[in-house]
Amino acid sequence: MDIDNNSCPAYDNIIFNDPKCNRDSFISMNYIDIFLEALSAEKGRSKKTLESYASDLRHADENISGGLLKASATDLQDYLSHLPDRASSIARKASAIRGFYKFLMLEKIISENPAANLELPKRTRTLPKFLSIEEIELLISSAGDTRNSTRLRAMLELVYASGLRVSELCELPMTANLGNKLLIHGKGAKERIVPMHERAQAALHKWLEIRGDDKSKYVFPSSGKTGHITRDGFFKILKKCAVLSGIDPNRVSPHVLRHSFASHLLAGGANLRAIQTMLGHEDISTTQIYTHVLPEKLKETVQLHHPLGNKKEISK
Repeated sequence: MDIDNNSCPAYDNIIFNDPKCNRDSFISMNYIDIFLEALSAEKGRSKKTLESYASDLRHADENISGGLLKASATDLQDYLSHLPDRASSIARKASAIRGFYKFLMLEKIISENPAANLELPKRTRTLPKFLSIEEIELLISSAGDTRNSTRLRAMLELVYASGLRVSELCELPMTANLGNKLLIHGKGAKERIVPMHERAQAALHKWLEIRGDDKSKYVFPSSGKTGHITRDGFFKILKKCAVLSGIDPNRVSPHVLRHSFASHLLAGGANLRAIQTMLGHEDISTTQIYTHVLPEKLKETVQLHHPLGNKKEISK
């Protein structure tokens, strides 16, 4: 791979005394930082995504002989094939690598893209775990036995009513409340509007009355450094609710509530595209995994709601 050595004149006078720290590695690390800055500024990637990309790219740079800037297509393929991680994690690392080289090509830092034909491992998707409607009701009811019960009940109702991601829930701003719906700023700075049924609206309204004139911009404020209840904080309270309601806490998590929202909607005959929009999925294929969850119920739905599903066979 050809690299324009004149593109980094600032590094020419640096003396690398540490044998583990060479000029090529230093330059590639710098380009990783520039790439991450571009992702943040131009693509609006979340902090969590940027941290994952940074970790993945630095790991690759350190474990490929000569680093990323001197890697060949074979080097990249060998690196991915020897990773001990799960298939989904490897796919994420491969995606970070491909994005990095695409950036280097656009910036004319390299003249050949070694990741152009990189083969991504097939991602094995496990079926989403979800709770029954009765278990969801038990979980929400158990919120009354906890500290800050009104706040917790509002959070549970919102997740189950709107399918929010845990980060979207915890960081929900006051400006998101539109009465009977929520304006959500999701992944990639994309906005979506999700509805709230009357019970969720009532639970939120009750919490906001108790919250009062708190100056925080968040619906669920906290005195911690983030200014809002944290993901870990909500996770721990949710586990306590599971114990109180007699549900195995290992079966309960914020994402399980999101899965339950989607699965129950689909089983009730909701349109897959509508569920995709409410969940904030960019690709319909991500939402389609829910079609494998309740096959018998879905067959019933097709029979009941499809225009030809309940037509009797026409005699010849």
